[in-house]
Parts: sequence; structure tokens; C-alpha cells
Amino acid sequence: MSNVDWFSFALYVGLVALITRPLGLYLVQVLDANGKTFLDPVVRPLELLTYRLMGVDHNEEYDWKRYTMAMLLVSAVSCVFTYAILRLQHVLPLNPQGLPALGEALAFNTAVSFTTNTNWQSYVGESTMSYFSQMVALTLQNFMSAAVGIAIAAALVRGIAWQSGEALGNFWVDLVRIAYYLLLPVCVVFAVFLVSQGVPQNFRPYDTARLVEPIRLADGTSVETQSIAQGPVASQVAIKMLGTNGGGFYNTNAAHPYENPTPLSNFVQMLSIFAIGSALTYYLGRITRNPGHGWAVWAAMMVMFVAAVVVCGAAESRGNPLHQALGLAVADGNMEGKEVRFGIFASSLFAVITTSASCGAVNAMHDSFTALGGLVPLFMIELGEVVIGGVGAGLYGMLVFVILAVFIAGLMVGRTPEYLGKKIGAYDVKMAMLSLLVLCGSILGFTAWASASEWGTAGLNNSGPHGFSEMLYAYSSATGNNGSAFAGLTATPANGDIRYNLTLGLAMLIGRFLMIVPILALAGSLVRKKVAPPSPGTFPVSGATFVVLLVGCVLLVGALNFLPALALGPIVEHFLNLQGRMY
Repeated sequence: MSNVDWFSFALYVGLVALITRPLGLYLVQVLDANGKTFLDPVVRPLELLTYRLMGVDHNEEYDWKRYTMAMLLVSAVSCVFTYAILRLQHVLPLNPQGLPALGEALAFNTAVSFTTNTNWQSYVGESTMSYFSQMVALTLQNFMSAAVGIAIAAALVRGIAWQSGEALGNFWVDLVRIAYYLLLPVCVVFAVFLVSQGVPQNFRPYDTARLVEPIRLADGTSVETQSIAQGPVASQVAIKMLGTNGGGFYNTNAAHPYENPTPLSNFVQMLSIFAIGSALTYYLGRITRNPGHGWAVWAAMMVMFVAAVVVCGAAESRGNPLHQALGLAVADGNMEGKEVRFGIFASSLFAVITTSASCGAVNAMHDSFTALGGLVPLFMIELGEVVIGGVGAGLYGMLVFVILAVFIAGLMVGRTPEYLGKKIGAYDVKMAMLSLLVLCGSILGFTAWASASEWGTAGLNNSGPHGFSEMLYAYSSATGNNGSAFAGLTATPANGDIRYNLTLGLAMLIGRFLMIVPILALAGSLVRKKVAPPSPGTFPVSGATFVVLLVGCVLLVGALNFLPALALGPIVEHFLNLQGRMY
């Protein structure tokens, strides 16, 4: 890593820290149903009108069960809505390419993917989706799924901060305010910036350009023209990054020059991925009236993030061990699968950011990373993507580990565990553990099934440990609601088998909703508890000791759950590569 790499990394971390407090303060205003923002004169009338059209009493508070049912209802309806558009896109407007409807399995996979904030893409965007599908079905879901994640995080924080009651807020109010006051206005500004960098935003049909030199194919024919895809790209890229959705307008995602044209657009897109997730930690400290706790959670996230970037960047900078074994020059490091305009470190940094934040956008192909370089983004997903994490999902995932950390601390000192004055009981620990076991069971269970089945191996681009990593990464990404891929796995193999699309869709549903329900049950349990005054035996949830305990808890759980599987994939691949072997 050069001095320029270190400087850009330090600048990135510094800017993330700089925007955390002001954006966190704004989140406090947005997530308070009676909060005042500078947008009120324009947006407040529209907000109240929306409540009237929905038939919602915005002054009513929901308990955790009603909050959960509202969340499940809006997710189910939006999923069916998206599925219908994808199946009918051939008869809907804004389809200048005359693209056909999606098949049942692919439409199911895609609708579930965007509903769960995963944005796994088993399709080539520019040759599969019409403008109407991209803009109405997918972009709309990007807003909805991001708003749902932030709302769940807000409900859990209220459960921690409020006491002796049942209410966690009003889900519909949270959903509307997050969309109107946060996501929409920021994305408008972000999209304008992207257009200024060269990202298209139009409804023009695709252009055709004649190649300077025809491309000769193996069968003797030649290709003389190239299709240049157009479309409403900037509006989708803005929310895919800010909402940590990750679904690209084009197949190559943020590696495509129309989605990510310049080094400046690349840096700002990386910054936008962490923006809301980082700010939510300040929101946590502010609502719980313990700012030190919010910053301690942020510090724990950043410690793991910095370590991951250093390991991934160093592995990619050293180059491919297979090349070294052959005596080839490795001065440039491992550039396979990376854009020359971004280089090794910017690609490695993007890979760690997108897998830490459950975003799934990529500006390089993770399948082409070295064994250790590919291990890092895979492991970040398997930690539950709690290192900043997806908007909302990262915070509520990390708070599960906070509950476990204070529980362990209580056991070590022989006292009843408590968190911010609330005693942690058996029910709370069970709900926290259930949310973690759901992720582990889905990832390892589906990977084991695929690796032992003909349909699973038929979709692989590689054999041996790297092929196993492709499967493990796919189900980790789906269950973790990340959406990125090793890019070697084909979800619909040449024989047309649809079981990858179906099982990945089920993994996305499990990773999203079977994790959220226990977390909301945990919030409902915590909100009913009274806050006890601190005593000499109270474990502090701020400071270096808590940060170390929290980081250790996250890494220990991740290592115990997934180290055996990782040993069969990237770890054994690394040692084979050192011996000059692929498998």
C-alpha cells in the first residue's frame, strides 16, 4: 500500500467520522414523529396528506407485534407488486428495447431480492430489465427496503431507551418520514451530482456505435457494432448506494463507466454507503442519553473495518501467489478483475465497504481476488454485516452482539447482566441468539445442500476450494442481504435448473424476516422494563474495555460459526496457491 493509498484511506475514515454527528442529529429529528426539520414547510403537508390517504392515525403508537405485522404487510405487498411488474414488463410502457417478461423463477428471485434489501442479481440489467421495471419496480423497492431497515433500527433503539410501556412507535409514520425527509431529498442531490460526473439519466433507446476494428469470433464471424445502453441510471445509483441496496443498472455494477465514471464518483459512492449506517450509531447514543455508548459502538465497527481493509489491501497488493511460484513479475499486484482507473487499493477498499455495509455494489470482481483477499469480504458478510452494516440492519445487528457482550460481562463478574440500566433476562438472550442462529443455519445449510447436489455444482465456474467459495459466498450474500457475488456462479445453469434462484430467494427471506422478528420481540421485551440506577457493579458500555469486549464477541461468534467452512474454501485455496497449485 502506497502513501497515496494510506492518505485516501485516512481521508475516507475521517470524512465518515465527520458526517456521523450532523447526520445523526438529523436522524433524531426525522425519527421523532413530532420532530422539526428544515424541510417541514414543504414536506409536512405532503406527509399529513399521505397519512390521510393511507387511513393511518399518525398519533397512534404500536406495540412490537403490531409493528411487526405492519412491516411484514408492506414487505409482502411490495414484493407481489414488483413480481407483477417483472412478469408484465413486455406489455408495460418505457420498454424501448422490446424486452420480454421475466420467467417465474427469475421474477421471484428478483422481487424477493429487492424487497429484502439484498439486490442479488441473477440477470443482466441492461438486456433484461425495461426502463419501467428498473425505475418503478426496482428503484421504488430500493427506497422501501431501506426505509424498513431504518425503521426497525429505530424501533429497537426506542425499546432500549423507553421504559415501562409497550409502544415502539408507529411503523407507517417511520416509513413515511424516512422516505420523505431523508432518502428522497438526499438522493435528489446525489443523483444531480452523479449526472455532473457523467452518469446518464434519460429515456433514450440504446445507441449503436461502429467499432474501429471488428472483433473476430471463433466461428469465423465478426462483430462490427456495439450497443451502448442508456436509461435512468443516476436515480437508481443514488438510492442503491445511500440505501445500501447495491443493485446495479448495468450488469457490471459500479465497475461500469456509466454507473461510476470518475475517481471522485467512486469516492463519494463509497462515502454514501457508510453515511446513514454510521450516523445511526450517533442516533443510538443520543436517544439513550449516553453519547459515549454510541461512539463506542462506532469505534468497535471501525476497528474491525480498518483491520479488514488492511488485510484485503495487503493481500491484493502482494499479487497472486501462483504468479510468484512461476517467477512472474508481481510489481503491480493482483490487477485481475479490477478497473485500471481505480486500481488495487480503491477496489479493495470498495470491496470491504460494500460487504461491511450489506450494500452489494461492486467496482471489481470478487471472484478474481486472491484467496485471502476474497476471504475478507466473505467473512465480513458472515459476521452479520454489523461493521456499519446496511441502513438500519447494521445497527440492530450490532445491538444483538451488544446484548450478548453485556450478558457475557455479567457472567464474568457474577452479577445479573444489565444494559443501560435494564436487566437482561433469559428471554432477551434467547431472542438475540435466535437471530444469529437463523443466519448461521441458512448459510451453512443451503451451502451444504448445493455442494452435495448436481444442480449446485452445475452452476459453478470453478472447481475445488474456489468453487466451494463461490457457493458459500452466494448463500452468505443472500442470507446476509448483501447481494454481491463471486461472479463465477451462474444462478441458472446451462441446463435451465432453477433451484439456485429458488434457494437463494428463500435464503434472502430467511436472512431478512426471520432475523427481524426476534429483534422486534427483543425490543418489545426491553421497552417493558424499568431503568435501574447504575451501581458500582454496573458494566460500563462506553470506553476501551467495552469496545474490546464487543469486538471480541463479534469475531468469536463469527469464527466459531464459519471458520470450518472457510477452511474448506479460501483458507485451503491460499495454502494450495502458496505451493503453486490451484486445487
